[in-house]
Amino acid sequence: MKMSTLLIPFFIYSCSKEEPQAEKVVEQIISEIKTPEIVQQQITPCIDGMAGVYPCLGYDLLAHIPIKNFGSNSGNDNWGWVDSETGKEYVLSGLNDGTAFVDISDPENPILLGKLPTATTPSSWRDIKVYKNHAFIVSEAENHGLQVFDLTQLRGKTMPQTFNTVARLTDFGNAHNIWINETTGFAYVFGSNLYEGGPVFVDISDPKNPRIVGGYAEESYTHDAQVVKYQGPDNNFLGRELLFGSNSDGGENNQIVIIDVTNKSNPVKISSTPYLASGYTHQGVLSKDHKYFFLGDELDELLYGSPTLTRIFDLTELSNPKIHLNYFAQVNAIDHNGYIKEDLFYMASYSAGLRVLDISRVQNKRVNEIGFFDTFPSDNNPKFNGAWNVYPFFESGVIAINDIDSGLFLVKASE
Repeated sequence: MKMSTLLIPFFIYSCSKEEPQAEKVVEQIISEIKTPEIVQQQITPCIDGMAGVYPCLGYDLLAHIPIKNFGSNSGNDNWGWVDSETGKEYVLSGLNDGTAFVDISDPENPILLGKLPTATTPSSWRDIKVYKNHAFIVSEAENHGLQVFDLTQLRGKTMPQTFNTVARLTDFGNAHNIWINETTGFAYVFGSNLYEGGPVFVDISDPKNPRIVGGYAEESYTHDAQVVKYQGPDNNFLGRELLFGSNSDGGENNQIVIIDVTNKSNPVKISSTPYLASGYTHQGVLSKDHKYFFLGDELDELLYGSPTLTRIFDLTELSNPKIHLNYFAQVNAIDHNGYIKEDLFYMASYSAGLRVLDISRVQNKRVNEIGFFDTFPSDNNPKFNGAWNVYPFFESGVIAINDIDSGLFLVKASE
């Protein structure tokens, strides 16, 4: 959630500390990263509901890099990259003071290769996506803009170092989030100082030369969105590039917004859909058939005292989305970012860690939890600690969990 739209207790710690000047960040990173950062440990299997001190179901702990090993104060978003030349898998871990790169080709012995410092000052918010062997990074840090990092710089590296960008777009300052439609070669930046916080369209077909080509400002602030070349059940929009946005003004105006962004100079709204008992529309993701939209609200558990709630919308008619199912979990944690891989929904649920849902029978309103790994073992209460993001798309089956307080966890389904 963006601090400028709603103040909540999670943000107090980041506002109460003195932030170092931007020019001192690199020196600080160099001095604080341990050398070398090779985390050696045996697999900690999930046995009788525990993997060491961590509650679990069906997921083993492969490795853990504590936040202090990154030389940072907190973690946030993460993403992944697979080097097509070597087949190596890498985790890109967002931190308050930059982005770390971790070689997980041997997931039981991950290697911290170093960090790309924040472009300006530290911030608790950072978001990362990947396209054509480049990482694209935004942050709520003032005047941060869009960092572009050439991931092929990681090849052959075995020791921690401080990395540099290959490009930086500064047409906007701070931003909250970014999504990349790899099919079309466009990045979409959300929550910036442009277009009233709505999506900014960035052509990244040439990754080292990103350029803004338009945006959309007709609906409220967009907190996050997924953009796809639509292949769902509504024949009116087949093959169009559509944006499914999680929009909020920080008050009662919480909704999902669907926009046709095929023509970047003339985006067209298809629908905007509010929902009951909302708190703050945070993030959503489409099912693989583009028929359902799984939406997370970041404040409803806190405001209304409900168990973790995922709202599932039926998008058979894009002009008229309808609630299909309200799924309530067995814990009270706040849901954060979620992603779908085939028929599984992987959710970062703050103090409840990674939760994995079987959604293969969602059409019949049947959704059930089949596994979890709790990186915040003290409780599952609705608060802003624990798992910020999960990345479940590695072919190896390794899942990378970025925990705000505790750093990077690598887990995998038990055999």
